[in-house]
Parts: sequence; C-alpha cells; structure tokens
Amino acid sequence: MHRQRIPSLKLLMGFEAAARHGNFSRAADELHVSQSAISHQVQQLEEEIGQPLFRRVGRGVELTVAGEVLQRSVQRSVDTLRSGLGRIATYLDPGLVVIVGPAQVLHGWLSPRLDDLLAHIPSLCPMLSTDESARFIDEMDIDIAISDRPLQQTGLTQTPWLQDEWVIVAEATLAERLTRVPLSAHVQATSLLCLEESFTRDDTASLFRERLASFRKHTIYDDERLLLDAALRGRGIACISRLLADEALRQGRLCRLDGYPGSEGRTWWISRAAGEPRSPAVKEVFDWLMLEARGV
Repeated sequence: MHRQRIPSLKLLMGFEAAARHGNFSRAADELHVSQSAISHQVQQLEEEIGQPLFRRVGRGVELTVAGEVLQRSVQRSVDTLRSGLGRIATYLDPGLVVIVGPAQVLHGWLSPRLDDLLAHIPSLCPMLSTDESARFIDEMDIDIAISDRPLQQTGLTQTPWLQDEWVIVAEATLAERLTRVPLSAHVQATSLLCLEESFTRDDTASLFRERLASFRKHTIYDDERLLLDAALRGRGIACISRLLADEALRQGRLCRLDGYPGSEGRTWWISRAAGEPRSPAVKEVFDWLMLEARGV
C-alpha cells in the first residue's frame, strides 16, 4: 500500500502560522522570516500535496476545504509535539521524582507527609500518579513504583514496604457515642458504610458475612476516598484501609472501634531502578520513604 510522504516540519509550521493568522506577513513576523519565504513554503507544500490550501481574500488569505482539513491535523500534531517537548523539559529538572502508586497509599499515607519530605529534600519536585497501567520503571516516565507485588522486571531494587490492614472506624463523635452503648446495640445506633469490593475480597469478605452482617448498609462506594469522606462526615462506621485513614486516625478525627476484628490487608512493595539513579533525588526519596515506613 502506498504511504503518503509527510512534508517537512518547516513547511507545515509555515502553513500553520499562515492559516492561524490568515495573513502571510503576520506569519512571517512570528517565524522571523520574510513574507516571500512563507509564500514559497506554502507554494511548495501545495505542490507536494497536490491541492490548493489558500485563496486570496482582500489583503489576506483564507483556507480552502483541503486547507481546513490540513490545519486541524497540523494543529493537533503541533499541540502533541509541544506537550512532549514540555514534558521532556520538565523531566530534565534534577529535582523531579515521579512516583506511581495506588490512590489509598498516595492519598492517605504519602500526601499528608509531603511537607516533611519537601523539608528533608528542599530541591525536590515530586510528581505523584495513580495511573494503574504504569508499572514499568524506565527512568523516563517512572522513578519509583509502589505496587501490591514485585514488578516482573529485571534491574530493579525492590522490597516489601508497607503492610496495610482493614480496620473498623467511626468519626470521633460517633465513636464516643458508641462507647456508651453495648456492642450488641451498635446495629440500632448506626449504619454501615461499605466499599463495593469489600464484599468479595478474600481479606474482607468474612467480616461482612459475620461481624458486620447485621448492620444496615448506609451507602456503598466504589472509591475508597469517597468511603473515607463519608466516614469523616459521621455517616456510619466503615471498614477501611488503615493507610488510607492514616492521617485521620493520627489526628483523632477517626477512631478504631473496640470489639471489632480487623483483617490483614495488602503488602505494598516499593521499587526503583538498581544502581545509580537518573538523579540523586530519586535515591534520596526512596531512602526517605523506607525510613518513614519504619515508623508506621
């Protein structure tokens, strides 16, 4: 199959500027070339494509139908190119460290500690991502990955990092109210906030089939952060990731309820490229995360 030859970027950029301004002279001023250079570039581009792209209108020009189609394609391509160049420029910042991990760890555990991390490494610019599809450390997109199992990739330093658990919690005022009634009366005093996946997860399903089975379900969520928000609003008790609720538990806004069993959650692993990293900041962040986890 014949493949259309792509014109040079120089010709396409000259066309894009002329199309955007509707004037060869203003396009020439923007690109710091002569008007005749723009005119020549457009003429050469039209010859390569085999279609007229502009028609003269008064002292300016307007696009033909073919020109409008090409302008849309060129603008999309230029936007993508500029975005990529901007991303590369950002990544060359020696203080940038890209960390990819699950929302409950980044939102619940790491985010409240960011000020401490930035105080420890003042030149740091962390980029946090919860992109679940990004699990390959390539020193261009990801510096540190947090995952629920070792990554199937060679050349990594990776180790178990944080142990999570499922805990039964309530907002402080609600928790205080529940201490004044017997455990058997809790089902009349409050209701249950649920994470949808908790009904089927191996590490939580038994809690919902047994100890929590008699509670009326207040609301079911498919995002743990919504579950956390509802618990903080005092809408009921919740079975929640301890790491997600870490800050609220430490501040006393949420309380673990006595008399309710917990359940061991995921073991989170942390990984980075072995050997000398792209930037010294990567190792500094990795080491800080390891030390901070020991205090949990």
